[in-house]
Amino acid sequence: MLLKGSSSSLWKRFAVGFVLLSVVVVQAEDPYRFFTWNVTYGDIFPLGVRQQGILINGQFPGPDLYSVTNDNLIINVYNNLDEPFLLSWNGVQQRRNSFEDGVYGTTCPIPPGKNFTYILQVKDQIGSFYYFPSLAFHKAAGGFGGIRILSRPRIPVPFLDPSSDFTVLIGDWFKIDHRKLKARLDGGHKLPFPDGILINGRGPNGAFFTADQGKTYRFRISNVGLQNSLNFRIQGHKMKLVEVEGTHTVQTIYESLDVHVGQSYSVLVAMDQAAQDFYIVASTRFTDKILTTTGTLHYSNSNKPVSGPIPGGPTTQIDWSLNQARSIRTNLTASGPRPNPQGSYHYGLINITRTIKLVNSAAQVNGKQRYAVNSVSFVPPDTPLKLADYFKIGGVFRVGSISDNPTGQPMYLDTSVMGADFRAFVEIVFENHESIVQNWHIDGYAFWVVGMDGGLWTPDSRKEYNLRDAVSRSTTQVYPRSWTAIYMALDNVGMWNVRSEFWARQYLGQQFYLRVYSPVRSVRDEYPIPKNALLCGRAQGKITRPL
Repeated sequence: MLLKGSSSSLWKRFAVGFVLLSVVVVQAEDPYRFFTWNVTYGDIFPLGVRQQGILINGQFPGPDLYSVTNDNLIINVYNNLDEPFLLSWNGVQQRRNSFEDGVYGTTCPIPPGKNFTYILQVKDQIGSFYYFPSLAFHKAAGGFGGIRILSRPRIPVPFLDPSSDFTVLIGDWFKIDHRKLKARLDGGHKLPFPDGILINGRGPNGAFFTADQGKTYRFRISNVGLQNSLNFRIQGHKMKLVEVEGTHTVQTIYESLDVHVGQSYSVLVAMDQAAQDFYIVASTRFTDKILTTTGTLHYSNSNKPVSGPIPGGPTTQIDWSLNQARSIRTNLTASGPRPNPQGSYHYGLINITRTIKLVNSAAQVNGKQRYAVNSVSFVPPDTPLKLADYFKIGGVFRVGSISDNPTGQPMYLDTSVMGADFRAFVEIVFENHESIVQNWHIDGYAFWVVGMDGGLWTPDSRKEYNLRDAVSRSTTQVYPRSWTAIYMALDNVGMWNVRSEFWARQYLGQQFYLRVYSPVRSVRDEYPIPKNALLCGRAQGKITRPL
């Protein structure tokens, strides 16, 4: 048994017993990993001024979450803040278990001074992801960290083991307190331009990575920021892309890489230069003012500091980014979480059962700034949607409250839920009529990014689709006045958040929930509600399951 974060044998015995009571179907050979996380406020100085950050076990960013395919993760989260708190797990699919997804549509917040134990299984997944706080505007204060899911020992990986792994969390950052940012949004205003860029929670020249000359290292890069696409590069070094959000990719070499908000990439970097220190650079994309920050790659035998100009990168060029995105493809012969090749699932030969077109928009509603999908600006209900669905509580939401296609109506407020059938195979087209990049994430799923281009999508656009080796991932960008099309197999029953990763837009309504429904209540399709599920809103007083 693998144990981490437990403090006594009593806790270990309790936790094991608790898990056996709480998880319905778990194979005996799948290990358990235990974590205890204390969430607190603390002083941080990422851009040289004191701010109140959200820390996990005293760390900003939070600790890495290590696991292996099919591991069961038991994460006991103590909320020591003065307000409700939730963590969500970007890219972790929560197979058959949307109750644990950690967004307000599925999970009740952890009250101040209380704890909640997440019970997750990283079923049939590998790769690089991250976790983050999903409520209010907590993400602007920290509380995020890296997730790495390693392959099982007997599953071949399409590259030699690197000497070590580095988690690299990049993102834009505000000096303004997260509560003031939230109040600004609540008042109907847009956010200002960010104050800087962070690498692993540190501002310019703060992040430091030590490597041995002649060895190769894996960098797991995630954009955990609030709104800006970033370009990432390392002075004097090439990056070999090997994995994108759980998919082993064709191993293409890049000098720099666009990482859009919410996305994660793994690259291999060979330490093949003379012994000295080198700049690691992240800079904004598609912005009038370019924000840049640097970290340091330090060769362990170096006594020479970084030198020369900071290497430049692309700035506003959309075609450059579009062409790079199209070059990222699935390695068809490599294994994924299972031994069979990733290319053995021929997604391009499956008949589409439904086409959904989603158009984002911005407008004023009742004199306040709002954002919408197909004219509907999401309003959170008083009860998590998944609990209302499970307990059959009426009046919380209506399936079909958002259309499959843009309606052309003026923007309006509603708790938008789209219904979908279990085992359907759908085509989703994201169409962006605005002048900024959009980033979309779908919880519970990975999807194939089959096409993207400028202008409006038409049925003829399907002629451009990549139906052979499109990359499978959970977050995709849509360029300004452009479209992106994805294919998705609806093989995961639950209530799943479809959202903008531009966090102010998500907060002000650019999201909805996809209810993937099976009429058969069977553990083969979906786990029952966890015994320890928190109950709130109109679900208070209900009974989860008898012990």
